[in-house]
Amino acid sequence: MNLDKQEQREGGFLLAKIHQLTNRIFNKMLKDYGLEELNSSQGRILFALWQQDNIPIRELSAKTQLSKSSLTTMLDRLENKGFLMRATGNDRREIIVKLSDKSKKLKEDYEKISGEMTEVFYGNLTEGERDNFEDYLRRILDNLIIARDIQKDSK
Repeated sequence: MNLDKQEQREGGFLLAKIHQLTNRIFNKMLKDYGLEELNSSQGRILFALWQQDNIPIRELSAKTQLSKSSLTTMLDRLENKGFLMRATGNDRREIIVKLSDKSKKLKEDYEKISGEMTEVFYGNLTEGERDNFEDYLRRILDNLIIARDIQKDSK
């Protein structure tokens, strides 16, 4: 698939820049709230667990779109800081991730920061524009998941 200069699109490049800048701003907000122990990536894990606690690592990996190896490293850090615990499931090979009391107490502050970040992120976009944008992102994510799965199957 060769694209000449006129056919090249900037979507992926813009998303990468948005992701980087969003993380910087969000990490600063966490620090301003006294939550400098966390970063935005770790917050994504806690957010998924606040939605559903006591889940296997493979399910958490799917919810966060983090590879199991990346997730394991981040879980080590979160566990060392007292934000979560890991336990063996019914099948000894299955590891269950559980929130600690410390992380449960952070949920309200984190949700407040997340709300502020949402307002910064969307700024002057209308509700309809926000809805359309999120719909496009979901479709792009679906495309990427399909491509990833095709790559896995071809190995």
